[in-house]
Amino acid sequence: MILVKPILMAFLALYAFASLAQAVPTVAAASDLKFPLEEIAANYKSDKGQAVKLVFGSSGVLWQQVKNGAPFSLLMSADEAYVDDLFKNNLTIDGGTLYAIGRIVLLEKKGSPIKLSIDKEGLIKAIQDAKKIAIANPAHAPYGRAAKEYLTSMGVWELIEPKLVFGENISQATMFALTGSADFAISALSLASSPQIQVQSTYVLIPDTLHKPLKHRMVLLKNTAFSAKDFYIYLQEPKSKQVMTRYGFATP
Repeated sequence: MILVKPILMAFLALYAFASLAQAVPTVAAASDLKFPLEEIAANYKSDKGQAVKLVFGSSGVLWQQVKNGAPFSLLMSADEAYVDDLFKNNLTIDGGTLYAIGRIVLLEKKGSPIKLSIDKEGLIKAIQDAKKIAIANPAHAPYGRAAKEYLTSMGVWELIEPKLVFGENISQATMFALTGSADFAISALSLASSPQIQVQSTYVLIPDTLHKPLKHRMVLLKNTAFSAKDFYIYLQEPKSKQVMTRYGFATP
């Protein structure tokens, strides 16, 4: 009878360990990663026989959710500053890994009468011809901040500001342009490069010298499912990097 309790406790500990190891990890990812990450997750399922749960949103919102205790296993941020903050607050395993650098584009629905151009004269004309222009909210979306930096660099922020509509994230801003809620948007190259959006739109690539680099960093969170580490490693393998490159990302 004396040995029953230690044996039971050992069994429960082993069961808890096995459950954590087999748990489906939740990956919280910046919304510009939607199409490449869904493809990588499908490859992971095919190659490893394991699934992951994907949650998309603006990096700033996901960062706040992590600080509020959201049960994420892995954060894939479009701004490495959010990962740095979580690391400083002892919420991550380490400082994470730089996994991609994003780009922004001017995007409009196919058939739009507005001519998009990256030169200042053409950009001013496009702004004047448009009624509404969509960007992600710069307050918490890295792609929105990059859009504001670009527009400021071009000297057109004050001209465009009255016409701006803000998406909660870059995916929503892109959808505003595709559905006609905005005449055009500043979107992510990763979204514009996806087959689903390519058939509906045209885009012009914005020079990356006109805004700060969109450095994407991912990190494992503390108390995470052990299975998340396998996916974290898989994301850094050549097959996954090839997917990211195909969607317009530069990969380290």
